[in-house]
Amino acid sequence: MSDISKIDKNFTVETELNLPDVVFYDVKENPFCLFGAHYENGCYRRIPEALAKALNPRIEALHTNTSGARLRFMTDSPYVAISAVMPPNGPMTHMANTGSAGFDMYLGERYVQNFVPPCPFTRNGYDSVRDLPGEGLREVTVNFPLYHNVNELRLGLKEGAKFLPIPEEKVGKKVLFYGSSITQGGCASRPGSAFPNLLAHKLGFDLVCLGFSGNAKGEDEMCDYIAEQNPDVFVYDYDHNAPTYEHLEKTHERFFLRFREAHPDTPVIMLSAPNALFNPSWFFPRRDMVKKTYENAVARGDENVYFIDGSTIFGDDWYLCTVDGCHPNDLGHYRMAMGILPVLEKLL
Repeated sequence: MSDISKIDKNFTVETELNLPDVVFYDVKENPFCLFGAHYENGCYRRIPEALAKALNPRIEALHTNTSGARLRFMTDSPYVAISAVMPPNGPMTHMANTGSAGFDMYLGERYVQNFVPPCPFTRNGYDSVRDLPGEGLREVTVNFPLYHNVNELRLGLKEGAKFLPIPEEKVGKKVLFYGSSITQGGCASRPGSAFPNLLAHKLGFDLVCLGFSGNAKGEDEMCDYIAEQNPDVFVYDYDHNAPTYEHLEKTHERFFLRFREAHPDTPVIMLSAPNALFNPSWFFPRRDMVKKTYENAVARGDENVYFIDGSTIFGDDWYLCTVDGCHPNDLGHYRMAMGILPVLEKLL
C-alpha cells in the first residue's frame, strides 16, 4: 500500500485548518518577530539578492532556502498555526521532508511540535496548527525549513491572544555560522535538530546561518558581507566545500585575515569537517590546513581564535552519525552541537 496513513493514522498529515477563532498575522507586517532572514522581492532570503547573484547561480538558488530563519515572539495563545506559501518541490533522496520543507516549534529551549508538510509537495504551500502547552505569556520560536523557499508566511493565534516581541535581553548576542550543506542543516529530520539551531535554542543567541549546500567557497565578497553583519561570534567550517586542497590553502587564511581586519577582537571559531573518518585521506590534510590558520593566528598573538577538530566530534561510534557517510543525521547534528557548545558557551 502506497499511503501509510491508511494503515497507521499517526502518519496522517493535516494541512487544512478548522479554527473559527484564529487571527492571522503577516510576518512581513510584524517584523519584530523575524530573525535570521529578510523579505525581498517576493520571498524570504538569508543574504541580499544582489550579493547572491554576484557570487554564482548556485548561491542564488540556495540563498532563498530559509535555514536558520526563525520567528521569535511572546504569546498566551493556546495554539500556533502557520499558513505558508511555498513553491512545489520534489522530495530529497536522503533527507526527511519534515527537515527540508517543514517548520517546527519550541517553547524556550524545549521542542514542542512539527508543522508537517505534505509529501509529495505538489501544492503551493500548506496550513498547519499545533497546540501550545502551558498558560500565560510564553516564549515561542518557530524554525523555518532548512532546504526550501518560503514566499509568504502568516502566523495564526487565537483571537484576542497577545502577540508581542521577546524582551530585548532575550534576543541574545549574534552568532554567525558560515559553511557547507552540513551547516545548512543536511540531513536533520526537522529544522530544530540542525546543529546551529540546537545551539541557538540551548544558549539563547541570535542565529544567522549561512550554510550553502556544496557552495561555501570562501569568497572575498562573502567575507565582506559577513563582516558587515557585525557578529559577536563567527563560526566557519567550509573546508568540506573547497573543491581542492589548493583552493582551501589559497582562501582559508585569507578569509580569516580579511574578517579579522574588519573585526580585530571578535571571537572566531574554526571547525574542520566532522565526517573526516569516512574519507581520511581527503579530509585530514584539510583539517591540518584549517589548524594551520589557527596556529598562525595564535603565533601573531591573537587571543580570540579557537580551533575545533571536527574529526573528534562524532565520537567513537562516528559511523552511526550520518545518513550517507557525509551528512549528519540527528545524532550527528547533536554531537556537533555538543562539541561546539563548551567553546561557544564561554564566549557568550
